[in-house]
Amino acid sequence: QVQLVESGGGLVQAGGSLRLSCADSGVTFSMRGMGWFRQAPGKEREFVASISWSGGTSSYADSVKGRFTISRDNAKNTVYLQMNSLKFEDTAVYYCAAASPFSSFSTSPDTYRFWGQGTQVTVSS
Repeated sequence: QVQLVESGGGLVQAGGSLRLSCADSGVTFSMRGMGWFRQAPGKEREFVASISWSGGTSSYADSVKGRFTISRDNAKNTVYLQMNSLKFEDTAVYYCAAASPFSSFSTSPDTYRFWGQGTQVTVSS
């Protein structure tokens, strides 16, 4: 069973930083690609970043490229999202997601099998 728990959200001023964490309680974390998505009020869920099971490959949405960094620690069953130079438009609920073991994954939410409950990030202008 995979249970994803996000933490690290909060209120920050524009230009500030936050680091989100997502802990996986299962035993197959190191076999899964992981992703971060976000959803702002009235908008669809959108892709933010993803990372392969080994951590060797990562991908970012154009809107966060150069500001956000995804990483993972397979020994701790945790994936991180370091967010720097935050902007007002980064305000959203952030979700982590896990793909099926050794399966392909992409920017589409449909390629992820398990989801966390979300953590709110609010950036004040």
